[in-house]
Amino acid sequence: MSLIDQQLPSIPSKRYFTISETSGLCEVKPHVLRYWEQEFSQLKPIKRKGNRRYYQRHDVLLIRQIKELLYDAGYTILGAKQKLNSDETSKESKQSEFKEIKEELKDLIDILD
Repeated sequence: MSLIDQQLPSIPSKRYFTISETSGLCEVKPHVLRYWEQEFSQLKPIKRKGNRRYYQRHDVLLIRQIKELLYDAGYTILGAKQKLNSDETSKESKQSEFKEIKEELKDLIDILD
């Protein structure tokens, strides 16, 4: 757990959060959240009636990660984007590796049966 997560309020077990709730949970002003939506393609809150934004738990966690990269680690917007993209790429490659291992294990089980 990072230092920033220890200082921020815990995330309630709700499905959706308004922009003001998310702002409070992440200790970031609403206009900053709207700006980050434009800059980070991964951040896509659901928009409903009257273009109101509703963030989900994974969005709140992503905002906290972005805040940590920008404010604590000293990344620029561009650097934070690259870091998040490289994290996604490594996650996808690990998933594909696990998928290949799973297939190999299935093949071995079939051979043994």
